[in-house]
Order: sequence, then structure tokens, then C-alpha cells
Amino acid sequence: MSAEATNPATPGPITPEAPRRRARPRIDLRRLGRAALLGSATRDRLPDAISHVVEAHRAHYPDSDLEPLRRAYVLAESSHRGQMRKSGEPYITHPLAVTLILAELGAEATTLTASLLHDTVEDTEVTLDQVRTEFGEEVAYLVDGVTKLEKVDYGAAAEPETFRKMLVATGNDVRVMSIKLADRLHNMRTLGVMRQEKQERIAKVTRDVLIPLAERLGVQALKTELEDLVFAILHPEEYKQTRELIAANAARTEHPLDEIAEEVRGVLREAGITAEVLIRPRHFVSVHRVRRKRGELRGADFGRLLVLVSEDADCYGVLGELHTCFTPVVSEFKDFIAVPKFNLYQSLHTAVARADGEVAEVLIRTHQMHKVAEAGVVALGNPYTPSGEEHLDTVGERSDPTRPGWLSRLLDWQQSAPDTDTFWSTLREDLAQDREITVFRPDGGTIGLPAGASCIDAAYAQYGEDAHACIGARVNGRLAALGTVLSDGDTVQLLMDQDAASEPSRDWLDHAKTPAARIAIRRWLTAHPEGPRAPEPEPEPRAAYSGPSARPAAANAVVDQPGAGVRLAGCCTPVPPDEITAFAVRGGVVTVHRVECSGVARMKAAGRAEIGVRWADAETAEYRVTLIAESFSRPHLLADLTEAIALEGVAIISATVDPPDQGRVRHTYTLQLPDADRLQNLMRAMRNVPGVYDVDRARHAAAGAH
Repeated sequence: MSAEATNPATPGPITPEAPRRRARPRIDLRRLGRAALLGSATRDRLPDAISHVVEAHRAHYPDSDLEPLRRAYVLAESSHRGQMRKSGEPYITHPLAVTLILAELGAEATTLTASLLHDTVEDTEVTLDQVRTEFGEEVAYLVDGVTKLEKVDYGAAAEPETFRKMLVATGNDVRVMSIKLADRLHNMRTLGVMRQEKQERIAKVTRDVLIPLAERLGVQALKTELEDLVFAILHPEEYKQTRELIAANAARTEHPLDEIAEEVRGVLREAGITAEVLIRPRHFVSVHRVRRKRGELRGADFGRLLVLVSEDADCYGVLGELHTCFTPVVSEFKDFIAVPKFNLYQSLHTAVARADGEVAEVLIRTHQMHKVAEAGVVALGNPYTPSGEEHLDTVGERSDPTRPGWLSRLLDWQQSAPDTDTFWSTLREDLAQDREITVFRPDGGTIGLPAGASCIDAAYAQYGEDAHACIGARVNGRLAALGTVLSDGDTVQLLMDQDAASEPSRDWLDHAKTPAARIAIRRWLTAHPEGPRAPEPEPEPRAAYSGPSARPAAANAVVDQPGAGVRLAGCCTPVPPDEITAFAVRGGVVTVHRVECSGVARMKAAGRAEIGVRWADAETAEYRVTLIAESFSRPHLLADLTEAIALEGVAIISATVDPPDQGRVRHTYTLQLPDADRLQNLMRAMRNVPGVYDVDRARHAAAGAH
């Protein structure tokens, strides 16, 4: 129960960043309170006190059955009768105000019914069973969800557990969160009767948790007003300065946005595009941010143009006309229609400049996109009965097709958080991320991640705790370290140890940004205080060893220099059917190179003469080749590679292993092949060893003696 007379230092209830429209008169809570107590409420007539709710609701649902609303109001009013708010109004004015907020956003009747009743089970003699009997299971479920949140609200020590419960409830029905957000908005509007320190504490929690949640649910109309109310409480001087700037701009007789809007209307009329062009004033916090970014504000900085059309294709038509008839500011263009934001938001964003240098930001969207942009999940109605039938998943649980991906992930990791303090700190860290990126999997699926996330985060988002066995990744087709930061639109292929022998490293925590990844890694490290298993001993770095066939390579080549000795160059180890060339070296020996060898270009540039050479036809010749295997570090890798080579009937002449670098290891093998035809099969077998991501022929620099 909260309370409240309007604080004159805070802004009144506003609808920031909404299109200009006929101003709705401020609701008089005292008048509503008197109507609640004195107005008639018969079965044949709607009470006067809910007339504003009905008007707002009918604007979105003209054919809605209003009988549940009438009965819910009658029960709420009679139950709360005699209860007063600290400001002196009858308590019923609070659920009425919360319900009006939701009605204006476009909430469906079930949500409005639950909103009217959301405090009855907690604060009156009404029981949840009574609500279930009178209004059905769905309304009872919503009322119960909100009631559980209210029981521990505002307590400093209890606040983390409050929001943990909120998330659990929201996970099953986003409408619980919608009611909670509207409840907080009305309480924030009327905080003036509370002590300053309590106002500030509530404002900080609203800033850190509820505003980010409103953003993630896409409810911009609530988010922007909450931002302004928090701004007024926590930064009163900056708020006062911003308010004065807005008032001074509004007093101007001529406004550049009006002129630009009229020009845009003319351009679209000539192009035959039916569109509504509106001026969308910035709210207080938005103006403050622009001022900090740009310094002195120009007239067009106090708002943006909003262009509303009927079809998606018209959005791009408008964009083309604007970019043709004005000078586009290319850096400001964003397409959130083709790639919607994580919170359902869709729009085209651009900015255009006039000849006088005035720049206007423009938002282009359909009417439906605008509805969702303002109200988010609230605008989608009842998520469980899109066709009049409740949706159940395979285990009979309620399924929510509108539940955003970020919320699903958050619910998963909150169950893994070992304690409330860890949950709270991790939640605030997660909500501090101001935007989300989308990365693509090779199979066409997508992964939603916060900005700044790495391949490690992608692994845990896709595989859960199975990501402990992740050994590497390819980003946009190229090998990348697990700590690589991902960008919006990247394609990520995660490479997993098929034997699940790999384990997370403490270093992963330096690159993990998401709660799911950090909690899973910490939990594994706690359960394994000795750390990851030590890998099997590898050969000393760069320490070569020789096998039984360590003899000079014999070349089956015919050269145009009779009597000359022939050897294969160690820098490129050619084998049939490589294209080859040769050069004479000291001692009457001819060295054979692959044509693309880097040493060939240097010797030709130095004036060395090439000698004709070709492969002879001999089925019994043996060939030596140097292969480099690039792999991720893991236990038993050397043994597995050696076994794969041996199974192909190939002898190892020598091998070297470079020191691990960011979890990657390079193995260099000089091998004796019984015949050249085995080379491709050998390379394929080595690539199939888990952890090996590439095998290629050596491309060393040519020896100086050549």
C-alpha cells in the first residue's frame, strides 16, 4: 500500500514522446474517490468512477465485454471502502489509476480486471479463492502473482528477493510485470508525501531495475515517464534546468520542426504515399541526454518527426523519398524493421538535413509498429489465447509466445544463482546492458546476447552447462579466440570437444559478460577447486624428435641436369601432383620447390636460374611432406593425432609443438608417405581429430643456403 499526493517538484503524469493529440484532462483522484464512494453501481449500469477506464479500453477493444470490469470494480471498491491513502484519497483511487494506465496502453480485459483487484487479496478480507470463483483461474493467477510481489515491497533487505519473485512470476505471464510496472508508475507519480530519503531509495530501485525491465518489455510509454520521475527526484537541479529549456523552446513563435514536418508532408504527397507526419517531443531525460552529447541545443533537437504509414513497404518508400529530397545523415540510419530489437520494437531511424543546416531525426513505422513501440507486450493482448484457446507446451505448462528471449535466459540463470545477493548483483549487471545484439548460428538459428558479449557467452546461451566442453569458435568463417567480442549480425560456429573432456578455465570469467555464463563457470570452479585437469605432457616447445626413417628425402623427379643429385626442399616439401620448379645449389645438388613456395620468388628476384623438373612415374617411391595442424588445447590431443597418422600407414619423421597461445596449439609434423595419393586422406583424418580445426602444408621461409 502506498501513498501519495502529487509532489510539485516532480513532473505530473505525462505521455512523453507520444504523437500530438487532443490533450486528455488530468484525472482528479479526489473526484474519482468520491464517485467510488457515492456513485451508483447497479448490475445494469457501469459505475461512473470507471468511465475513464471504459473509454480508454473501448478505443482499443470496441466489442469488449465490460461486465467483468464492472464486477471487479464493485468488489474492489467495497473491499477497500474505509481505507485511505496517506494523501487523503480513498484507496480505491490507486487501483483505478493503475487500471487506467494499462487501459490507455491497450491492455485486454483480463489484465484490467486483475489490475482493479491487484491489492484486494493483500489488503482486504477478499481471498484468492473468492477471486478465482468470481473471475476465473486466469484473473486469480495474475492477482496472486502481483500479491506475492507486494508482500515484501520497498524493504531494503527484501528488495532483491522481491524482484527475484517478480521474475519467476513474470516468466509464467508477462502481464504480471505489466501490472507491477503500472503500479510503480502511479506510486512514483505520487511520492510527495513520503520522506525525501524514502523517495530517493524507491527512485534508485526504479532506475536500476524497473526502468530496464520496462525497456526490455518494450513498454516505452511507461519507461520514459518513469525516467522523468526518477530524474526529478535524484537530479532536481538538472531536471529544473531541462524543464526551463523545454519551456523556452515551447514559447518560440516559429519552430524548425514545424517547417520540416510540412516539407516532409509535401514530399510524400507528391510521391503518392499516404502518411501521417507528427512531431514527437522529446521527454525530459531525452533532452538532457542530447544536451550533454551536443552542447547547445537547436530547435530541432527538442523533438523528432514520426511518420506513420499502413504497410511495411511504405516505410521504405518514405525512406527513399526523404533521402532523395533531403541530405541524409548516413551515420544515423538504422533498420529495426528488418532486424527488430529484442523488445519487439520496429522502426526505421534516419536523420535528414536542410540547406540551412537544421537536422531532424525521423522515425518511420506502421501504425501497428507504433502501437507495439509504445506499449510493447501489453499491446499484444492475451498471449495465451490468440485464437480463443489456451496454449500449453508439451508438459502441460503455460507457454508464452510473446516472452522475450532475454527473459527466458534470465529465468534460467536465476534458478542457478546460489544466493539472493549473487542474484541481485548479477541482475543489476545484466539490466545495465543498454542494448542487445543478435548473432547467427550456421544452422540459421539466432542467439540474443547483450552488447559486449563474447564467444563464451554465445556458447553458454546455446548449450547451457554443456558449454564447458567448448574448445573454440569460428566467427564469420574465421577462427576466433573464445574471448572474442561479438558484433550484431556475426555468424558464430561453436566448436565442441566431442568427448566432453575439455573444461572451463578461470580465465573465461574475464571474457564472460552474461549471467548464465558467469554463474555456470563459477559453479564449476567451486565444485572443482583443484581447477581443470592438467593436460597430458606434450613435447617441449620446438623440441624436434626423429623417427626411424630420419634420412634425407629421396626425390622421384627427373631434372634437366644429368648427373645432378636431387632433393626436396624442406621449406615446402613438395609431393606429386604439386607443380614444381628447381634451382641448383652448392655441391652439384638440385633442390626442388613447390611453385608457390615463397623461396622461389626470392631466388628468381635474385637472378637464380630455374632448372626444368618434373615428377617421374614410379609407383614405389616414398615422399616426405611437412604438415601443420592447428588445434585447440585439450587433454590427449597429441596421442589422438599420432594415432590418426599411424592408422593411415604414414611414418612420423619429426614433430614439434609450439607453446599454447590463447588456448590454441600448433603441431608441425614431417611425415614419410608411402605414396603421394595418401596425402589428402591423411590430412582429412587429422582434421577429423576432435579439437583440430585446420591442417595444411608447411609454408616456411626458404633456407638461406638456397
